[in-house]
Amino acid sequence: MSEVNDWNAQIIAEFRANSGNVGGQFEGAPVLLLHTTGKRSGLERVNPMMYLDLDGHRYVFASKAGADTDPDWYRNLVAEPTVTVEAGTETYTATATTVTGAERVRIYDEQARRYPGFAEYAAKTSRVIPVVELARKD
Repeated sequence: MSEVNDWNAQIIAEFRANSGNVGGQFEGAPVLLLHTTGKRSGLERVNPMMYLDLDGHRYVFASKAGADTDPDWYRNLVAEPTVTVEAGTETYTATATTVTGAERVRIYDEQARRYPGFAEYAAKTSRVIPVVELARKD
């Protein structure tokens, strides 16, 4: 298992053991677990990530810490936009949609205002970091 997978596994275990709360660099930050379907493998993938609830919508950010490529989970949900979200003690199905244009800028800027690391990620890369809305399916 790679270092990233080990780190993710530790965060996932901590999240589930503590009703969605995690410590370390995520202490006090809103974190969810996003389940996607592997684009090539068809296998379920689970990734912990910070999210933003804004104006009645929930968003995640394909920042990959400012890397020049999109994270695998983002490519997976573009291929299969039906995802599962674990937030706190709740699990639900959602549709993932990439937000574009001025709305994407508004949402990303708000996340960067709340969590300055996101501004640093944007400054490190030439790509536009995708913003994804997770719309609950009821």
